[in-house]
Amino acid sequence: MTSTGASSTTSAETPAPATAGLNLEVVTLNVSDIDRAKGFYQSLGWRLDADRAIGDDFRIVQFTPPHSQCSIHFGKGLAAAGPGGPIRLILAVADIDAARADLNSHGADVSEVYHYERQPGRSGELESRVPGPDPDTARSYSNYASFSDPDGNLWLLQEITTRLPGRTWEADPADVAARAALLKDTAAHHGSFEAVAPPHDWWDWYAAYMLARQAGNGEDEAAATANRYMAEVKHVVVSSA
Repeated sequence: MTSTGASSTTSAETPAPATAGLNLEVVTLNVSDIDRAKGFYQSLGWRLDADRAIGDDFRIVQFTPPHSQCSIHFGKGLAAAGPGGPIRLILAVADIDAARADLNSHGADVSEVYHYERQPGRSGELESRVPGPDPDTARSYSNYASFSDPDGNLWLLQEITTRLPGRTWEADPADVAARAALLKDTAAHHGSFEAVAPPHDWWDWYAAYMLARQAGNGEDEAAATANRYMAEVKHVVVSSA
């Protein structure tokens, strides 16, 4: 569907400022060869977030540039246009109903909320779209709405209430609960290192581990990173005896 944009470019009235938080987080690219594109972005060292296929007609590959708040994805069954056609951009919203209301109040023609039920043979976005919000109200990333600009470029709203592990580059400074959880996680894993390491400053290991976790590394990988930092930078070497 297409939007109408502003009510009039000649109106003397100044539009009211937008109030809904709209974070550009994903850009869908049109590619002619999925594996070639995947190899290229891997060669750049970008973070591979997903490579998922369902049946023969749906595949999604997602990458995020280092420390970027916006990702790209491409694949099969994502958009009707071929290479060179209109692109699709995804806006992450905390409250999809509030975002729809705000956009519609500014002249966009936003669809009703919908979700997907993908399965082999019905994996494409149009075939698997189901009207209404996801029945599983506790599930994040599942509710969508969309609108188009006058040139056919598609904007997709995606409601994200809880982030998947590893999908943030750093913790929100205002999120005390998240920081507390990270500190607890760090303390638990530092205990294993402390039990076999010579005397050292615990905050050095903590800092290395926490930075690794905030960069999206798993617990074991972050612990290994912290151990290497202590050995190579702080010269705290764990005896193999």
